[in-house]
Amino acid sequence: MIAVLTAAVVALVVSILATPVAIRLLVRQNYGQLIRDDGPTSHHVKRGTPTMGGAVIIIAVLGGYGMAHLVRLSAPSVSGLLVLFLVVGLGAVGFVDDFIKINKQRSLGLRTGPKIGAQAAIAVIFAVTALRFPDEQGYTPASEALSVLRDTPVVLGPVLFVAWALIMVTGASNGVNLTDGLDGLATGACVMVFGAYTLIGVWQYNQSCQIAPGPSCYEIRDPLDLAVVAAAFVGACFGFLWWNAAPAKIFMGDTGSLALGGALAGLAIVSRTELLLLVLGGLFALITVSVALQVGWFKATGGKRLFRMAPLQHHFELKGWAEVTIVIRFWIIAGMFVALGLGVFYAEWVVGA
Repeated sequence: MIAVLTAAVVALVVSILATPVAIRLLVRQNYGQLIRDDGPTSHHVKRGTPTMGGAVIIIAVLGGYGMAHLVRLSAPSVSGLLVLFLVVGLGAVGFVDDFIKINKQRSLGLRTGPKIGAQAAIAVIFAVTALRFPDEQGYTPASEALSVLRDTPVVLGPVLFVAWALIMVTGASNGVNLTDGLDGLATGACVMVFGAYTLIGVWQYNQSCQIAPGPSCYEIRDPLDLAVVAAAFVGACFGFLWWNAAPAKIFMGDTGSLALGGALAGLAIVSRTELLLLVLGGLFALITVSVALQVGWFKATGGKRLFRMAPLQHHFELKGWAEVTIVIRFWIIAGMFVALGLGVFYAEWVVGA
């Protein structure tokens, strides 16, 4: 638990202190956010707000994770490093996307093909590597079996597993990206989900088959180190939220949203809670579905809209809801999904105990 607390505290301190430094640096370089003209008019006042703040979150997470292992004089686990690889890789894709937007002064950064292609390449490397490096008990970071709350009897095989991991990584990263449209919305929701994965990692460690053998023990590699990773994200996101809450002094940009989404997918895969992520991250799923419904309805009806604007949070903006009201209410929804997911996770263990 010392490592978990160290990761959270160090990441929080680094994030809350480094973010204002990043704000001054980005303002000096004129790296400001571009605002879509077809979006809510209330967003026009945000034009020029520094973006790419997600880089601070990534640095804070790496600092917190590294310090946690330095304090305990322990080596990082393969599972933890794989999740961080996913985070850094997707963060780099988001950084390039943000930089192109700012440099070319347009709301579109990387073209869809190269952006999805880069995300896919990173996800495939992660998935292939996660099936290697077994520990003394023979557990690899990921499993070819489809998982809900633990591995199920449904075995995908290596090829289908890689395809499934690709879907999860791109889906989660783009889900957080779509949610990141209002001050503090995505950051606050991510804090809750990462907090849930901290608890899940600690619980799986305490109920691991090496420590507490039994019918309900968890056969997972490196659960405690995954809790350390998740705790580092909790601290980093909390620190960033201090500056990202309305009125935001900085935005995370695609640098942050792609990295955070990738972290959620990575944690779900290596903790054997793949489908549970749909519940824990229910807000992200809901907002992603709203975009898919909007596009599908638009095409099916020859130009009619199901919502006033997608993603869903902008629909309520155009209905007249205040931005802070939307953020708080969506945070409540995110918290309800997280509570439901943790309840399902614990109930499954109780039933099987």
